[in-house]
Amino acid sequence: MKIHEYQGKQLFRKAGVPVLEGHIAKSADEAAAAFEKLGGSIAVVKAQIHAGGRGKGTIIDNPEQRGVVLVKSADEARAAANGLLGKTLVTIQTGEEGKVVNQVFVEAGCDIARELYLGIVVDREASRPVLMVSTEGGVEIEKVAEETPELIFKEHYDPAVGLEAFQVRKLCKKLGIEGPAAKAAFKFMTAICRFFVDYDCAMAEINPLVITGSGEMVALDAKITFDDNAMFRHKDLLELRDLSEEEPSEVRASDSGLSYVKLEGNIGCLVNGAGLAMSTMDIIKYHGGKPANFLDVGGGANAQQVTEAFRILLSDPNCKGVLVNIFGGIARCTTIAAALIEASKTVGFTVPLVVRLEGTEVEEGRKMLAESDVNVINATDITDAAKKIVAAAAG
Repeated sequence: MKIHEYQGKQLFRKAGVPVLEGHIAKSADEAAAAFEKLGGSIAVVKAQIHAGGRGKGTIIDNPEQRGVVLVKSADEARAAANGLLGKTLVTIQTGEEGKVVNQVFVEAGCDIARELYLGIVVDREASRPVLMVSTEGGVEIEKVAEETPELIFKEHYDPAVGLEAFQVRKLCKKLGIEGPAAKAAFKFMTAICRFFVDYDCAMAEINPLVITGSGEMVALDAKITFDDNAMFRHKDLLELRDLSEEEPSEVRASDSGLSYVKLEGNIGCLVNGAGLAMSTMDIIKYHGGKPANFLDVGGGANAQQVTEAFRILLSDPNCKGVLVNIFGGIARCTTIAAALIEASKTVGFTVPLVVRLEGTEVEEGRKMLAESDVNVINATDITDAAKKIVAAAAG
């Protein structure tokens, strides 16, 4: 689950991670009032969307309008907000379709002496979090990793212990941080590493992380993603979820207990098991097709879930065919066949349907489909299924 920058900074403040004062605004007048409330001579108006690259991003119908604007008066704050709110912002992470800006964050300015990068993710090979920092703050970290990976410094840490003092000293030496800033770095880095563990984050990124003229370290950004599997421990965080930032079909699938990710192709995929889903998408691509989605109904799929899955798949106007690829283990093939028959009565299949069943009670499942009124194209194996659905979707 992702949250907005201003929400992340609210959590940072509670966790002892230094941030600047700021106020959220949903109208141009609120943005002007926020500037006045901050009481300074300079502020920054930031579009709040679930995507990075906002500073270089542009509004679709106004390329001169950036997603992050420096302002020096309430009138300028009002104008910046007016140019963003209700408009579609396109960044390197949104794709060409962009995202609509529904709110802006008006944040106080600060004396920036240096800009750094800081990010934390879970290193699955090491089975622990890894803190990554770089001197290249304000720059797309993907570009840094590709062109100058030697400028990214990493420290793994034990989640039960947290980042230790010697690790902070190592990183400060590599970043060229000394004096008062080194003391601030210890407070900041240990706090953000503790925050990452306490809140069960999947990612926490600050770009840029700044050192002020007085040697303070401040989070000038906050990109946070939480591990969905741990949300039962953080039910209060669910209030921060912004459904307007999420794909409606993915929200609908989640509410039905389905794992669904919308893609840009034209072949719908319905499988049971994440590994099988990935293999199915790969082989469709291999044979010249393009998957329209990732959809895993899980091992305990029932008729209601399969029916809802088809509603979601067929609601995509780009979907020209559906491949059902089931390996009956926990979910028997007869159960899936019965669910398909029920779904056909409820939803109605308007595009070619290729079905490949394998596993427990496979012969019985195939017989059920053959004796039903469901118009399916049977496949003997995954390669046969991929070839048939690619041909059917193209025809």
